[in-house]
Amino acid sequence: MPPTPNVLAAALAAGETIVLDGGLATELERHGHDLADPLWSAKVLLEAPEAIEAVHGQYFRAGARVATTGSYQAAPAGLARRGLSEEEARAVVRRSVRLAEGARRRRLAEFPGSPELIIAGSVGPYGAYLADGSEYRGDYRLTRDEFLAFHRPRAAALVDTGVDVLACETIPSAEEALALADLVEDLGAPAWISVTLRDATHLSDGTTIRELVSELTGRTGILAVGVNCVPPQLATSGIAEFAAHTDLPLVVYPNAGERWDPGARAWAPSPHDARMLSSYAQQWRSLGARLIGGCCRTTPADIAALATTIDR
Repeated sequence: MPPTPNVLAAALAAGETIVLDGGLATELERHGHDLADPLWSAKVLLEAPEAIEAVHGQYFRAGARVATTGSYQAAPAGLARRGLSEEEARAVVRRSVRLAEGARRRRLAEFPGSPELIIAGSVGPYGAYLADGSEYRGDYRLTRDEFLAFHRPRAAALVDTGVDVLACETIPSAEEALALADLVEDLGAPAWISVTLRDATHLSDGTTIRELVSELTGRTGILAVGVNCVPPQLATSGIAEFAAHTDLPLVVYPNAGERWDPGARAWAPSPHDARMLSSYAQQWRSLGARLIGGCCRTTPADIAALATTIDR
């Protein structure tokens, strides 16, 4: 049977370390899909959704317990620019959940004794909608109500379709993170919030990690806080700073250490080592990380090596 909505909260309360999946969009690119589009991975939701389900399946087979939906860039506002109505846009978001559910069903049918598998509904930042790399800068300003209006339709569709947790991810600004915390509370949904960083102690918008944590700790529904889509070394320093200021479980899923060039809309190439995530895993765990995976340019091979290390 599918897990209950509180399966992740229960696992964290029990002290478990949960292996997340790795990069979705960049794995789709490795399989030949052209994502040079403002919709990025959401383009594949429209054109070849079966490819997304296949990648979810790869990550489950690699040892991930979490499939993160392909809804990162599927904000209804962005889909509207492609000519979709509000209801059509919500249907695309719901499709992202059903693709992850399909991969979960197949995995559990193949290995019925597997641990419970979790679906995380991806809520990407407003900067992803801008498609100019600002999710790594945080140089945009909206009011709380504007953030809520932007994020609510997608987040509500994910919750209504039955995700186990919301992954509010790659958030570069404290204002956006706090608006998402308000939305999570309003929707009555569990969530993690992970941010991008300027340096070891500051979010991309310049807010200190300490300031953010002081606002998020104790907020209803926030299961974990942490860092994603920054290089592993910076992720390590960042979660050490989080650990100094909160007892919440930490989430960490860095990219493969490459640099995103928003002008060229491409990742600067660098050598790839599938042991990269696993080499940091024990250090991250010692700092309080309980949700560990990979982001852009990480692969099923990375997650397989990570899962092996975590299971030792």
